[in-house]
Amino acid sequence: MVTGAAGFIGSHLCERLISQGNTVIGLDNFDAFYDRKTKESNINALLKSSNRFKLIEGDIRDAAGSVQSICKESIDIIVHLAAKAGVRPSIEDPTGYADVNINGTLVMLEAAKKFNVKKFIFASSSSVYGNNKKVPFSETDNVDFPISPYAATKKAGELICYTYHHLYKIDISCLRLFTVYGPRQRPDLAIHKFVKLIEADRPLPMFGVGSMMRDFTYIDDIIDGVTGAIDNCSGYEIYNLGESRPVRLDDLIKEIEKALGKKAIIERLPSQPGDVERTFANVDKAKKLLGYNPKTEIAVGLKKFVEWFSGKS
Repeated sequence: MVTGAAGFIGSHLCERLISQGNTVIGLDNFDAFYDRKTKESNINALLKSSNRFKLIEGDIRDAAGSVQSICKESIDIIVHLAAKAGVRPSIEDPTGYADVNINGTLVMLEAAKKFNVKKFIFASSSSVYGNNKKVPFSETDNVDFPISPYAATKKAGELICYTYHHLYKIDISCLRLFTVYGPRQRPDLAIHKFVKLIEADRPLPMFGVGSMMRDFTYIDDIIDGVTGAIDNCSGYEIYNLGESRPVRLDDLIKEIEKALGKKAIIERLPSQPGDVERTFANVDKAKKLLGYNPKTEIAVGLKKFVEWFSGKS
């Protein structure tokens, strides 16, 4: 079962799992954070072409409803991607984020316990590191200082996962994902937003002086890491999944300009609360234990994104 199956990462993961010969049950509530039609288009090909993909429309918090379908589908592994996403929106709606990201994760873990699902993959986030001064970020670093409600809910999810591993011997891997991009990326995220604004000759907001750095990670590399975690899920483990090549915001804009063949109109704005200064993944553990090998350089990944955005792929 893949929760959040109609989302950006979820739809790519479902496609990969189906291509490997698996049967996949997708769970999604089509949250209104962005247009339902976008999510429907993400999984349209799967629904039309594969008899090994089934979509259940339901909410991860609904223990008495859709989650009960797990017992009917003979689920072996749960990949829990569903969450309320976004750092800045979480500051405006902390209770909503706690409800979905913490309570929803608890419901899924309870379902795994009840129906004897032995493997559970939890999508955490690089945001748990906060403004960590040590780089690159390692899984053993202290993550007790999240600077947004979203980050706090992801740290809480990791802790809850450990509790269920300890009590019920469920094998659990928590994946700290670093700024994923590529075709189908959520429209609120930087690369998608920037490409859309530049194409429309509209001002592009740049918060701060452009020195903020992100470890942008291409979707195919992330999916390699997730499937590696599925194949090697044992005990309780936390893994960083990033590209391990941080890019400055101003350099990202230059690369997007190159990919589009068009200059950006920059609108400089103050730094935003909750934004971390940089992310930088140490992926040695994932390389060693999952066979993870991120290889998509930012210029290559942006070219692929722009081709998708332009309808050429």
